[in-house]
Amino acid sequence: MSVRSLLLAGACAVAVSGCAQMGAMMPSATPEAPAAVAPARPIQWVRDVHSYARPEIARVTHVDLNLTTDFTAKSLSGTAALDVQGQAGATELILDVRDLDVRAVRDASGAALPFTVGAAREFMGSPLTITLPALREGETRKVVIDYATRPGAAALQWLTPQQTAGGQKPYLFSQGQAILTRTWIPTQDSPGIRQTYAARIVVPSDLKAVMSAESLTPAGEPAGPGRTAYRFAMINPVPPYLIALGVGDVAFADIDERTGVWTEPSKLWAAEAELAPTAEMVDVAEALYGPYRWGRYDILVLPPSFPFGGMENPRLTFATPTIIAGDQSLVSLVAHELAHSWSGNLVTNATWDDFWLNEGFTVYFENRIMEAVYGRDRAMMEQVLGWQSLQDTIADLPAEDTRLKLELEGRDPDEGLTDVAYEKGAFFLRTIERVVGRERFDAWLKGYFERNAFVPMTTEMFLEDIRTHLIKGDQQLEAQLMMDAWIYQPGLPSNAMAPTSDAFVPVDAAAKATFVDGAAPPRALWDGWNTQQRQRFLAWRPQGLQPGADWLTRDQLAALDETLDLADEGNAEVRFAWLQIGLAHRYEPAAVSAEQFLLSMGRRKFVLPLFTTLWGEGEWGRPIATRIYEKARPLYHPITTGSVDAVVGRPAG
Repeated sequence: MSVRSLLLAGACAVAVSGCAQMGAMMPSATPEAPAAVAPARPIQWVRDVHSYARPEIARVTHVDLNLTTDFTAKSLSGTAALDVQGQAGATELILDVRDLDVRAVRDASGAALPFTVGAAREFMGSPLTITLPALREGETRKVVIDYATRPGAAALQWLTPQQTAGGQKPYLFSQGQAILTRTWIPTQDSPGIRQTYAARIVVPSDLKAVMSAESLTPAGEPAGPGRTAYRFAMINPVPPYLIALGVGDVAFADIDERTGVWTEPSKLWAAEAELAPTAEMVDVAEALYGPYRWGRYDILVLPPSFPFGGMENPRLTFATPTIIAGDQSLVSLVAHELAHSWSGNLVTNATWDDFWLNEGFTVYFENRIMEAVYGRDRAMMEQVLGWQSLQDTIADLPAEDTRLKLELEGRDPDEGLTDVAYEKGAFFLRTIERVVGRERFDAWLKGYFERNAFVPMTTEMFLEDIRTHLIKGDQQLEAQLMMDAWIYQPGLPSNAMAPTSDAFVPVDAAAKATFVDGAAPPRALWDGWNTQQRQRFLAWRPQGLQPGADWLTRDQLAALDETLDLADEGNAEVRFAWLQIGLAHRYEPAAVSAEQFLLSMGRRKFVLPLFTTLWGEGEWGRPIATRIYEKARPLYHPITTGSVDAVVGRPAG
């Protein structure tokens, strides 16, 4: 079906009767909706140092939101009705809140319940302690919280019309990972406390709401003058960080019967073409590791300020617009977020100390999807780039932070969001695959997802599972795998093996000829290279190069820039790689290009390293960084500004 026949401007939702026929064009989830499931095994509660909750005493099992958006006040207000279960006799429910105005707490009958909001701790927020009549065995108790978010809620970004592609209407999106859901929903904000949820979201009638859940009212329903309500339901239990909301002038195009893309209307054609491989990726993923358990798989391409490449919200991945390169060269991001539907969404790290269980498994799975769709050469190139990035990360981090199993007590869990979790975790799994063989490894991994579906996972539980179902007491195999060394020791064990790619051999030769021997930049080769080869070329460095040392002359930089058209490069990954070189050599034209780039998007993967590089260039780079950041900071999500503020020495807030 043509995308043009599916263009649904946000204003369409105003007149429900007028949109009734169009509702069939929007993603209707009911036919594909998954059945509610019970956890595959009993949940083992573990202490989460980033939550005040005590789930072993009383826990939230379901959240029902009824919220109204106010773009003028930059606030969501309304109620969160929580289903609570717990030990017989429990009289206290502890939730996580941060920068929320809690106005009242009631029971199902409307009677007030006593509550206190404790002292706030940095990045943790406060405990919201609610006193309950004693719970009975097997009882589910309803607790209704009347509240409003504050304008500075870190999970929410309120965009002005000027910050959107259309330039006419405002936009709102949420980003809950790791512990930011507590800034817009009062609940137990721990990845180990899975919850189902429902929502009624009231928005201005010229906008549309979408969520990481089944849409029950695709065309919306009247909610008073100038307002429309959208209803949603997620019947599979999810960790709270996966509850996600987007509100804006958005349109939809289907890719196939169960995949599609949402974005601003002016960007829809490009997004549909770019993300066309999504449907095949879902089929490949299911063939590898079992059925997709979430119904639909759609993608919301957000405005540029979204801080991450993607966020694996169930049914509706949130994605950066930097994925739209024009040639499908960056769709590995889709493979990554799709893989999270198994590793992360289905089997979730119980605490952020075990973050590698989400990301290491996902990077491994992503690469398997890319191999199946694009061939082994492409997959191996991406492995090599990942290995190179991991080496740089290990060199930069304290030794204790290069272990897979982290100790983040007293620290923001975002500090664990490094290539150690992603790439070291993936190379650990590739080591297991290499030792036991792919067929045997795949059988174990598929079973791992089935056995542990919808339950929190710890590193110790992972070790128990793999020893029970794969190693099976084989002491020689246990010794070969060196699992404890991978998990609990810094750096890389002796059985780690660097990947290689023949496709990089001519790239490395061209890089040496250009950067060391003084040959002209290889324009003819460049034109035939894919994104990964171009990244490899720009990431090449002479052996023995000292940190901070210049290794290119201004004439060489100018030749690179002009011959390869790097100033106008539209591929974000390639442009970023070039800017890192140019800024590190204090090349003025790169500063001009960097300013435009940094003002055009807020993806932390690019923003933080570029400001770090500028700041590291002292008297030359710091004034440039300060000037650009003054203009760029209001455009960025708090997740991004929180990281960059620490680099440029700016107080938060």
